[in-house]
Amino acid sequence: MMVKNSNFSFTKNTSIILELPFSEHIEELRQRFLLLFITILFLTTLSFLEVKTIVKVLEYPINNVKFFQIAPGEYFISTVKISFYTGLLFTGPFLISQIILFLLPGLTKKETKIILPLLISSLILFGLGITFSYYTLIPAALNFFLNYSEEVIEPFWSFDQYFEFILVLFYSTGFAFQIPIIQILIGLLNILSAQQMLNAWRYIILVSTILGAILTPSTDPLTQLLLSLAIMLLYFIGLGILFLIKN
Repeated sequence: MMVKNSNFSFTKNTSIILELPFSEHIEELRQRFLLLFITILFLTTLSFLEVKTIVKVLEYPINNVKFFQIAPGEYFISTVKISFYTGLLFTGPFLISQIILFLLPGLTKKETKIILPLLISSLILFGLGITFSYYTLIPAALNFFLNYSEEVIEPFWSFDQYFEFILVLFYSTGFAFQIPIIQILIGLLNILSAQQMLNAWRYIILVSTILGAILTPSTDPLTQLLLSLAIMLLYFIGLGILFLIKN
């Protein structure tokens, strides 16, 4: 049934959702969280079984470095953490599908056309962020430190600290690549218009520079500059998409 007045409207799908008992929503959420937990556990276990291959992949961006462990169990603990975060990472597509399935019954056709591409784009952008980090930011940061100290210090690194460095850079870059999604949501909710975002371009340059410094776990200027440029580029890409959607 469609109910309309000057202040609000409810679609048929939304009315059906609101008629469902609150306990059913809670039960559905519980089941989806349980499935999510089982998926993370399964993928984490699978990653642990193949952790040596994953370690080799993580070591690939840097050459001529010997890794060591400070304590007898450091490498084991590191592989457990690597397995968990790898499982968490590959759970992303399943998480997106669960969000879509939970929201889908309550969305109108117009909302579905917007929300679904945004959720899928968010996942793709996160993957692009990790790829950009792996092939560009991590080698740039590590080579900077190696070149800076090569004449005076032999490069022996703790594997656990190396992994934590990569992990922070992976996730910070992945989340930074969500900027266009956040922009589009802000624009669609009419919190800020595309024109207002464009007028704030001077502040965006400043903010992107600050974010590049905060999100980069290293202190080298090259990595911070690359991430800042990526943030600015993503901002203007998101702005262009928002202009297209609104016009």
